[in-house]
Amino acid sequence: MKRRTAREKALQALFQIDVSQTDIDEAIEHVLEEQPSDDYLNRLVNGVIEQKDDIDPMIRKHLEKWTLERLATVDRNLLRLAIYELKYCGEEVPANVVIDEAIEIAKLYGDDHSSKFINAVLSKIKQQ
Repeated sequence: MKRRTAREKALQALFQIDVSQTDIDEAIEHVLEEQPSDDYLNRLVNGVIEQKDDIDPMIRKHLEKWTLERLATVDRNLLRLAIYELKYCGEEVPANVVIDEAIEIAKLYGDDHSSKFINAVLSKIKQQ
């Protein structure tokens, strides 16, 4: 599975987990749609869930006039996913690639403003 596909599937699984408190393995199995398991997909979903208490404050710190809870579910989980990659996969994936991928995925799954919003928050986090 290509990493872009793994990121999109990870976002879908994280969305399910966030909205309906679905079990991690169930969410991953559901988004795989009977395709073989993927190590990077599993790493992303499990990593975001495990590091959520570390990731969410980073997002909150860079929100202006918003709370994490008020963000669109897609945007919130895409930020979590990208921040996980930035912080924990930095040696494997360059920061610019992570941000570009997040922006492109936001264009597919978010609303008209998601890509600009994602770019703004991730750019601030990258500068730290």
